[in-house]
Amino acid sequence: MLPVRWTAEWRHDYANFALGGGNLAILLLGFQLHSHLGWQISFALVGLTSFWAWFANLKRYRTVADTPTSRIASAPQGYIELVGRGSQPPGDNLISPVNGLPCLWYRYRIERKNGDRWEYVESGISHDTFGVDDGSGSVLIDPDGAEILTSRKQVSTSGDYRKTEWTLIEGDTIYVIGDHVTLGGPNAVLDKKADLATLLAEWKADKTALLARFDADRDGEISLDEWERARQAASDEVDRAHLDIRLKDGIHLVRKPSHDRPFLIANREVTALVRHFRLWSWLHLALTMGALIGLTVLGRTA
Repeated sequence: MLPVRWTAEWRHDYANFALGGGNLAILLLGFQLHSHLGWQISFALVGLTSFWAWFANLKRYRTVADTPTSRIASAPQGYIELVGRGSQPPGDNLISPVNGLPCLWYRYRIERKNGDRWEYVESGISHDTFGVDDGSGSVLIDPDGAEILTSRKQVSTSGDYRKTEWTLIEGDTIYVIGDHVTLGGPNAVLDKKADLATLLAEWKADKTALLARFDADRDGEISLDEWERARQAASDEVDRAHLDIRLKDGIHLVRKPSHDRPFLIANREVTALVRHFRLWSWLHLALTMGALIGLTVLGRTA
């Protein structure tokens, strides 16, 4: 059984601890069954869970180690790695629900004591975008769907309640690997047909304004000629709106990749992440091999 230190610093550590604890429970099951078949089942399940954990950690290790770090000012579209300082975007600041302080992202869990056990009461996670600046430029981060690894953990107890919160704060070193897209700007993908249909539907819904603007003969109805003029006016308005969008700077955003690739956010440097995932991959590989050896020994003694 692997020695697992309960740190709860990162969400990924939770997964590793859960797998380790699950393996311990499986091995205890083997002790309780105290039979040849029971041990075979236990070692097989340990091997399967550890193999999955090895593969997950190895995938993250190779992704972080092999992806070059881009500068924000020259970052290409697509899957990229960035490192910078966390920053609050313009507008209202995100406030932690536990300590009431400004933050970039939070996750919290509230538990209530029942005898000698802590029972789940409530949990939550923020979804607001936040900024990362590396000195060459800035980009917004959409944390939805990300595996967020943070060393900032705060635990407070009040009466029978325990509150645990994990945060990212402004000024933290922020590592991000995900899909970089630019919304708006010269390369904006716009659908004139759909936008025109939406605008005309809005005009139809306000018949009074539509008549006041396009009922030239004042007969209280929109004729075919008048409707054609309305369509042309709407087309011109959509064209102007699209031109304004393309003339403005686009919004640079890193979000969850559409393909099956890791989306990681961490307040650690690249080298620390590489060491972290490499260590866990080796530990779980060792446990997988140990389970296979155990199955082999059991097979020979059957």
